[in-house]
Amino acid sequence: MKLFSAAQLSEADKVTTQKHNISSLDLMEHAGTQVFNWLHQRLQGAKVPIHIFCGIGNNGGDGLVVGRLLIEQGYTVKIYIANFTDKRSKCFLINYGRIKKITNDWPLLMTSEDDFPEIKKEDIIIDALFGIGLNRPPEGWLKPLIQHINTSNAFTLSIDIPSGLYANKALEDAKAVVRANHTLTFQAPKLSFFLPETGKFVPFFDIIDIGLDPEYLYKTEPLAQLIGKQQAQQFYKPRQAFDHKGTYGHALIIGGSYGKIGAPILSAKGAFRAGGGLVSVYIPKCGYSIVQTALPEAMTISDQENEHISNIQFDIKPSAIGIGMGIGTKQETVSTLENLFKTAKTPMVIDADALNCISEHEHLLNVIPKHAILTPHPGELKRLIGEWTDDYDKLEKAKQFSQKYDIVLLIKGAHTIVVFGNKLYINTTGNPGMATAGSGDVLTGILTGLLSQGYDPLLASVFGVFLHGQAGGIASQTMGYEAVMASDILENLGKAYMSLFETPEKETNNNKKKS
Repeated sequence: MKLFSAAQLSEADKVTTQKHNISSLDLMEHAGTQVFNWLHQRLQGAKVPIHIFCGIGNNGGDGLVVGRLLIEQGYTVKIYIANFTDKRSKCFLINYGRIKKITNDWPLLMTSEDDFPEIKKEDIIIDALFGIGLNRPPEGWLKPLIQHINTSNAFTLSIDIPSGLYANKALEDAKAVVRANHTLTFQAPKLSFFLPETGKFVPFFDIIDIGLDPEYLYKTEPLAQLIGKQQAQQFYKPRQAFDHKGTYGHALIIGGSYGKIGAPILSAKGAFRAGGGLVSVYIPKCGYSIVQTALPEAMTISDQENEHISNIQFDIKPSAIGIGMGIGTKQETVSTLENLFKTAKTPMVIDADALNCISEHEHLLNVIPKHAILTPHPGELKRLIGEWTDDYDKLEKAKQFSQKYDIVLLIKGAHTIVVFGNKLYINTTGNPGMATAGSGDVLTGILTGLLSQGYDPLLASVFGVFLHGQAGGIASQTMGYEAVMASDILENLGKAYMSLFETPEKETNNNKKKS
């Protein structure tokens, strides 16, 4: 699914009205009707007081449409207009007039804090103050109004976007943003819904198709792509009946040092669980017996040193390499890492201490294999691309870094973002239970296993992140967030694959069994 900028969505509105001979007023009526239908389906005529706060632009016009339809269905509705300027949109004024024709209880024109209504926590709030056209933080008494809404503890539904939040711009005043319980967003989610600093204002959302021109949406280059189950299904490469283990490649996992042999073991298991046909593990001598015991399916190659990796040499011809997990940052390790980077012709995943080595020896950036996948956690990312001022600055720095070194870069988080050049791919799976030691090692193994099977580095990254999050989600459904361990993600990777093609009915039944 594509994520568009506020400017692109505004242009889509114009194209739709011109191309399909639909007025802006009709488009607003359709959008408001969709919001009403969503509410009516859930409320079923309940007499709960509904407070609708409208701005004086088109988002406020949407709120007026919803209010009119609710009133016509007998709901208990009070509408408030934030009358902070005399510049009103034409569609807002028309819908304001329509409201006045159907009720004697006209909207209250608010001009100061004295007009703020009493709201009980059992009430419902519909937020239609500001839409995606907002270009500066709400000021004056509008900010206290938003804080009044937030402190009411009433269920708050935002139309299109929580008021005060930008669609694709850094937050300026967190205290001037509606904290919505749910958002009904038009046509497509907004980029801000998926970033750490702004996503907290949108804990849940549904997408409402308001009928924007499909050709424009199809041809327009988006800000980012959202990756869900539908996209992941298209990435999957099914196995053929007469394939054999050699068909699915030979993954080489390089990592470990004294006391940190578990990290490459987790990665090796991830490579196997992702479908790698053969997996070899390159570790210091101290890890030989550990790996042979913990993972009998893998082959083991030992370094000449006992407690760290000093001179990477192997006779096999791997189809993919995953390196860095628990490897340490000794000078010998840095030197052999540099040599591997210079000589390897194999797709590569670079993680953990290998990234720390790069951060401490920046000349290594110039010898990283093209299209390598880098998987830093937030601290490692900061050491690679430098400090950032906000989430959008981070994205720009990440894109520049990816373009400069021609690599795939993962920005790990609640919604892990895969960056390749100027492209962003946002993952939709995962949960807080995956914030646990070894989770990243498992991911590196999954990515290496996919690369070994011939997946393109970008495709392996996007698909691997999805599968990793899906497996973590399945684990958390039975264990809860707190109890999930990295090995649980591994154990559920097969179920993550199987879930790609489960019918909605089967998914529902599985969730019932787990709850």
